[in-house]
Parts: sequence; C-alpha cells; structure tokens
Amino acid sequence: MKCLNDGNVQVKQEKDGEDLRADCDHCFGLCCVSLCFSASEGFPIDKEAGQPCIQLQHDFRCNIHKSLSARGLKGCLAFDCFGAGQKVSQITFRGQDWRQFPDTAKSMFNAFLVMLQLHELMWYLTEVMTLQAGKPVHDEIRSLLEMTERWSLLPANELLELDMIEHRAHVNTLLIKTSELVRAEARSKQKHGTRPKKGGSARKVKMGRGADLIAADLRKVDLKGAYLRGAYLIAADLRGVNLRGADLIGADFRDADIRGADLSKSIFLTQSQINAAKGDDHTRLPLALTRPQHWDDPFVDGAFR
Repeated sequence: MKCLNDGNVQVKQEKDGEDLRADCDHCFGLCCVSLCFSASEGFPIDKEAGQPCIQLQHDFRCNIHKSLSARGLKGCLAFDCFGAGQKVSQITFRGQDWRQFPDTAKSMFNAFLVMLQLHELMWYLTEVMTLQAGKPVHDEIRSLLEMTERWSLLPANELLELDMIEHRAHVNTLLIKTSELVRAEARSKQKHGTRPKKGGSARKVKMGRGADLIAADLRKVDLKGAYLRGAYLIAADLRGVNLRGADLIGADFRDADIRGADLSKSIFLTQSQINAAKGDDHTRLPLALTRPQHWDDPFVDGAFR
C-alpha cells in the first residue's frame, strides 16, 4: 500500500455525510461518461467507458432527467456516486471541465473511478462511527476514515497509483467486525423483548452472504440482525418487515418491495439500493438516506409506483 506524506494535506472530517451525497450541479457529468453501461440494465444506450451518453447535454445535464422513470431507465434512477463526481470536478481538477480541457479527459474519468471507491468506503466508515455497538473498533475506523479522506484529496496522478484492492480489503475486515457486533446486539434485544408477528411464527429461510432470495416472500421471515451481505433481493417482498441490525452491504434491491418496511436501524445501506427498490411514505429509512422522488411516480414496468 502506498505511503503518503500528509504534512500539507488538510483533511475535512465529513461527520454529517453531506460531502458524500451526489451534487450533480457541481459535476461534469462524470457518471454519464466514465462508466460503461447497457440498455438492458436500464440505461439509455449501450456504451463503453469514456464515451459520453447521448443524453448528456453541453452543460453536463441530462436531457431526459425528468422522464427517467416514465422511460423505465432504472439504472439511471438507481445510480449514486457518493459525492465522488463533484469532488473530482471541483477539487481534483479545480473546476476545469473535460470539454474545455480535453487533454485532462482520460485522467479525469479514471480519477472518478478511483474516487467512487474512496467515497463509497468513506460512506461505510462514517456510518460505523455513528454506531454505538461498533465502539470497540471506532479507533481503528477513525484512523482508516482519516486516511481515506486524505487520499481523496490527492492529485489525479497519485489517485491512480493507489492500491485500492488492498485498501478495500483492510476496510472490509473492520466492516465485518462491526457487522458482527451490531447483529449480535440486534439478536440479543430480540431474544429478550420481541414476539413473532401475528399470523404465525417466523419461518426460516437460508441466509448468508450472497443468499438467493430473488422474488422471495419475506414478510414472515425474522430478518432482525440478518446477514444479508451481497444477497439477491431482486423483486423480494419485504413489505412491513423489520430489518433492524441487518447487514445489507452490497445487497441487490432492484424492484424489492420495501413498502412499510423498517430499515431505519439496518446497516451499510446506500442511496443506490434505496433508489432501486419500491417504497412508500411508510418505509422507514436511515437518517442519512433520502426518500426517492420516483417512488411517487406512476407505475412503470412493474417497478415503480
């Protein structure tokens, strides 16, 4: 892992997570250019990384942003950059966009891909610092968070030299420890104070990392403190389910029905996951997440209401 001299780098502690939220008004449309995507995944076209989307306007705004839901472009609706776009646009490249300075384009697009990873890790690390159950690992987490923040302020050429595989593995080790602590606490509280839902006892379903729960009816499954890391929850029925203490990192929520579900105390949930799901006014979310506007849109392709 690359060692850094941070004597001249000032780190802004992102305690409230505001800098980890996408701000498209201050971004040069980097997600619409840097990433490769396909029409089959809910994007306007099939395109290669580095190729601008045909809907990206000269001012870096999306030409069809207001009609994404009506067009069924679920990939666009779900994507979130954790604030990496504006960081690269306004800080790494100091407001100089890739159209006016085409020589910077390739470097900017590659820097965005690294920054996206750094900001995602910062999102998870920042959350751990808010969890009382994770207190035993707070010192290590704080150190990793400060390091990751410093790295996010590096020049583009140094960003591209970072060993992100090793860094992600280091962060993941601590996230797993945090998950064990949080889930143990959730199960303990349930054991001493909760009862099964009316209508029968909770049935058992095979859980664990990468569990296949596609289209599963989970309304009577006890998911408090569940290990759903990387689980396939595509089109799963989670209406009214309490997910307190559930580890949801990397879980696939595409078209999952979370109307009336309580995810307010689940862990490692992201805006992108919520954007991909179906919810309503009764869905309870963690304070750091925002209720998607397209939840109010008319029914589209069986995915959104």
